[in-house]
Amino acid sequence: MSRRSRNSRAWRYVWGGIRRDADARALVLASEAEQWRYDRLEYSDSDSEADYSAVMVPPVPSAVPVTGESYCACDSQAETSYNPRLRGFHQVKDCHCGEDDQDFDWVWDASSRSTATLLTCDNRKVSFHSDYSCGTAAVRGSRELADGQHFWEIKMTSPVYGTDMMVGIGTSDVNLDKYRHTFCSLLGKDADSWGLSYTGLLHHKGDKLKFSSRFGQGSIIGVHLDTWHGTLTFFKNRKCIELHNKRFYPMACSTAAKSSMKVIRSCSTPTSLLYLCCARLRRLLPDCMDTLDVLPLPPGLRQVLHNKLGWVLSLNSGSDSEGCASDPEACQRKRCRWT
Repeated sequence: MSRRSRNSRAWRYVWGGIRRDADARALVLASEAEQWRYDRLEYSDSDSEADYSAVMVPPVPSAVPVTGESYCACDSQAETSYNPRLRGFHQVKDCHCGEDDQDFDWVWDASSRSTATLLTCDNRKVSFHSDYSCGTAAVRGSRELADGQHFWEIKMTSPVYGTDMMVGIGTSDVNLDKYRHTFCSLLGKDADSWGLSYTGLLHHKGDKLKFSSRFGQGSIIGVHLDTWHGTLTFFKNRKCIELHNKRFYPMACSTAAKSSMKVIRSCSTPTSLLYLCCARLRRLLPDCMDTLDVLPLPPGLRQVLHNKLGWVLSLNSGSDSEGCASDPEACQRKRCRWT
């Protein structure tokens, strides 16, 4: 199969702000076809070509899950292990760290999912390929992401491995069952979706860009869709790691057998003066400070801000090494909650 030229289907990436963290990258996608601003990775659509691996970032071995990227350090994360005899993974406890929200604007849509998926936890948790995997399964959110600010978090609740496990967005035109017999990176395979792979590659229109470090079991991947500014921002473990004129739905996909993900937060708010003020305030305060605790606010206002814009006030823009440097143990105690 012939390769795409360097100028085909090009994007224009404008880096919005300078961030020290490798996972703190925000980008703006524009529709103009120009030369990429980075050294793009060339590849073919055919996974069977002999020289495919030579031009790609070395992949994670498909049978070995990513470790050491969890949001917390619970025993449940450390005790997950691979059993070669059973050809599966064994997890002793369920981790509930970071799962504080009780109200959700959307959940996974039971009528918009691949046949190889199972929804549980009030349709917030999706399990892919319950017995074995023979391709790629995907699921879509139950609500269209219309005008305003939209933020959601997906927690990797199983070992993360295989051809791909992804989080992203897409339009209603994405065929969720198209690759049910093919192992591929479904989100971002065409112009109707964008997907962040667990390998750290960002996919769109069949092209891929090295965007962040890897994520694995226990990682919390946040997605902020700002339709006002036309940006899509990803967060890894609540550290910041930006799209126009289309109607989007949250999506996820996986090729890994017995894998699962869970919605632990989904909220939306209009782009108002209140939102802009809260976003600015969060950037002005140190990451380790709880914004609502340190500000002298009336109890009623504090509760309103917590309920409506708590996700804005809790996000961090600093690097992983900078967060909670003064008292890492206290920070860890606040993070961990497992049963």
